[in-house]
Amino acid sequence: TTEEVGGAQMHASRSGICCLTASDEDDAMEIAVELLSFFPDYCGASPPHLDSGDPHDRDCPELSTIVPRDSNRPYDMTKVIQTTVDDGHFVELFPSYADNMVIGLARIAGHPVGIIANQRKIIKNGKGEMQLGGVIYSDSADKAARFIMNCNQKGVPLLFIQDVNGFMVGSKAEENGIIKDGAKMVNAMSNSVVPKFTLIIGNSFGAGNYAMCGKAYDPNLILAWPTAQIAVMGGEQAAKVILNLEENKLKKDNKVLTGAEKSKLLNKITEKYKNQMQPYYAAARLWVDEIIDPKDTRKYISM
Repeated sequence: TTEEVGGAQMHASRSGICCLTASDEDDAMEIAVELLSFFPDYCGASPPHLDSGDPHDRDCPELSTIVPRDSNRPYDMTKVIQTTVDDGHFVELFPSYADNMVIGLARIAGHPVGIIANQRKIIKNGKGEMQLGGVIYSDSADKAARFIMNCNQKGVPLLFIQDVNGFMVGSKAEENGIIKDGAKMVNAMSNSVVPKFTLIIGNSFGAGNYAMCGKAYDPNLILAWPTAQIAVMGGEQAAKVILNLEENKLKKDNKVLTGAEKSKLLNKITEKYKNQMQPYYAAARLWVDEIIDPKDTRKYISM
């Protein structure tokens, strides 16, 4: 059909060319006007400030209940964003494409901001493939990279909200060009010249930390919730890797661990690693600027 060959829905959900779809010409004009309201009127101007009357220091107690304590449980990242921004108004872009990366425009204390966040729900992409929440795939890396470059072109500050396990791995991910698209995202972010703010609310693992503007890329402010976990990888996975290394060392000395000894050592390593994943460990080493109460998120970001 015409739709399958090059229709609006196909480009909105499969190719990633169509940013938003409209029901008719009038709707399209309204969307265009709203998008342009976030951008400067001319080259060299600052993005327009529009005071909505929403207090910049408004408490957001709902944030404590949206994100579960169990980092493996899914939740809707758009609710976190809507709770934080002015009047709960968030213009999500490419909402039907690469859904596990949420991007869009909003205002905080009247100032336009581009938001890049990891969706934690398990989603089905436009091609019918299941994608894990909190994982960066080729399409989501490309989507984020283009948005970062657009915001830089318009002088719009960026807010990264991290709950990321890392980049997708495996033969299919390699075939889809995860290295190429991941490098494009990291390159766009590392060359960004607009103010960058990073909020870690959950996992911040491995290369995902870098791509989502971790400490290495010097954001203007990096904040963490008490639920944040910062590490090369998840605690259980890391503990098993470290255990294998310890076993190999012992084998060189002709020592073999019994099942009970192996279990005891694994528990010890896991406990130590999980303690080092805590945001307090990171803050003590200046990896984050401050650990904040979730309800104060809006207040700190708008400072």
